[in-house]
Amino acid sequence: MAGSIWVREIKRNKIVNDVVVPCVNRDWEAALVMACRELDVAAPMVVKRHVKDFEEFNQVRFLPEHFLESVHFDRMEVEYFDPEEKKERL
Repeated sequence: MAGSIWVREIKRNKIVNDVVVPCVNRDWEAALVMACRELDVAAPMVVKRHVKDFEEFNQVRFLPEHFLESVHFDRMEVEYFDPEEKKERL
């Protein structure tokens, strides 16, 4: 199963930067690291709550305090999607 994640940097409720990267076998943490490289931002710390949110909602939000370096946005949103999954449900 190969979906993708859409990573968005949000500032004042507007997308200031985004990228879509492949997410093989739902390994969203590895895909997130790849996306952060493309966005030129340090990867955030992933805590249990992030894992739970991803499992339940296929979405995760990171705030500036989840990053070891300072960031220029208010939050980072990560959303998983797989177009093939949707076709299977229909």
